[in-house]
Amino acid sequence: MDLFTPVKLGALELRNRIVMAPMTRSRCDVDGMPTAVMVDYYRQRASAGMIVSEGIAPCADGLGYCRTPGIYNAAQIDAWRAITDAVHAEGGCMVAQIMHVGRVANALNKPAGSETLAPSAIRARGEIYTDQQGMQPFDEPRALALAEIAAVVEDYRQATVNAFAAGFDGVELHCTSGYLPAQFLCTGSNQRTDRYGGSTENRARFVLEVLEAMAGVDGSGRVGMRICPDNPFNDVADADPQETFDYLLQAVQSLDLAYLHAMRYPRGRVDNIALGQRYMGDRLIGNESYGFEEAQKAVAAGELMAVSFGRNFIANPDLVERWQGGLALAAFDLATMYTPGAQGYSSYPRANT
Repeated sequence: MDLFTPVKLGALELRNRIVMAPMTRSRCDVDGMPTAVMVDYYRQRASAGMIVSEGIAPCADGLGYCRTPGIYNAAQIDAWRAITDAVHAEGGCMVAQIMHVGRVANALNKPAGSETLAPSAIRARGEIYTDQQGMQPFDEPRALALAEIAAVVEDYRQATVNAFAAGFDGVELHCTSGYLPAQFLCTGSNQRTDRYGGSTENRARFVLEVLEAMAGVDGSGRVGMRICPDNPFNDVADADPQETFDYLLQAVQSLDLAYLHAMRYPRGRVDNIALGQRYMGDRLIGNESYGFEEAQKAVAAGELMAVSFGRNFIANPDLVERWQGGLALAAFDLATMYTPGAQGYSSYPRANT
């Protein structure tokens, strides 16, 4: 067993264990609409065993960064269908990462009429880039009323319906990086006193309800989840992340998800890979700074079922083929990571061109 052998995760069939990690690249238009250049980008990387899309907003309120995609209207669904068709034409598998940013937003990056919402009205420390005015502070969010939370859960369910209509093979709940699910889980961003705040059970309730709603669309075998306990990115902090995620992953067992996508975070108080192995080791995808040799060893030892790679896929659309052939990897241009257009996005050549 190595990175080049097939694996089945729930209902998802991967022709190899090299997964393309989700990466925001800011190539959409201002209305959250996927663009033609994205068709080329994802098609070029379809030899991955599975592509996890960049984070996709389930609703207009879920957008927060400039030029990032949604999947909440018919035009967006059609645009994503062009991408998944291109990936499938190359024999690839693609899942949609559903990402509601919650308070990690600025109004300049959001559609008119949308809001910045969070479990509690606590502004995240830090700034976010806007095309109009450069770096700006995060918005102060409005706290969701208790009666509104069910509608947000429904947004995730409908986004799952839309993702399948757009041809995605599965969906992944983005449950880290300081976005809305993490905001509910963490004590620093969730100071509610109702059934969604306070105890570990209450703080985990939103995530579990969202996963149940997503799994209810076409079974849990098409649903995954991405986590990185104790990662302070976007100003989230939890008093006891080990307790929080032990509870969450224990509760998730009954859902029988397709996979768990765990990011390493060596500076944290939790060994995230060990945590994933404890609860979902037979469907665990590891992520963050794995090299080829380390990933090969982890898969061969049965420690991981697959490994996802982000930065390596940016400048190497043919990453799988390069590793199969023992070829050197190209370096990516940091300056064009988030700029509009094809340059530094779909412009990287294959090794044999």
